[in-house]
Amino acid sequence: MLSAKVIEYCKNKDWWFEESTKEYEQALLTIGIDLHTDIAAFYLHAEDGPTFYNRQHPIYQLCWFILHTDYNLYLDSAHQALALPKAYIPLDSFEGEYGYFYNRETDEVLGLGLGQPMKEFAEGRLKPQWSTFNEFLEWYFDVTA
Repeated sequence: MLSAKVIEYCKNKDWWFEESTKEYEQALLTIGIDLHTDIAAFYLHAEDGPTFYNRQHPIYQLCWFILHTDYNLYLDSAHQALALPKAYIPLDSFEGEYGYFYNRETDEVLGLGLGQPMKEFAEGRLKPQWSTFNEFLEWYFDVTA
């Protein structure tokens, strides 16, 4: 369940909407996101346009991107170009050769860049930095205190 800190942060920014739409629910289902997860709760209820911006790095509003861009093509491209396991989905555009990736199987989030970090990840030495999507959001929006 999303923490009260994340929900309150979104409400204070006027980003939180109590009702979700079938269109957004279907969008998440098309990329294999279970609607009973924290990532679904966030993307079904929080929106600030196509992206959220904090820590000098934007992340997608996934539902919006799935519906209004070639996100599925980008998803395939990310798996091929970066040799990522299929469980990982990009949360951003990998701008500046760094990005965040959500693991649909474990709920973990990985921050990953090209070069040595990519090599360490491929070798199994770099593990996801956040054990849950909620933990990632608390860090990303700086509401951990």
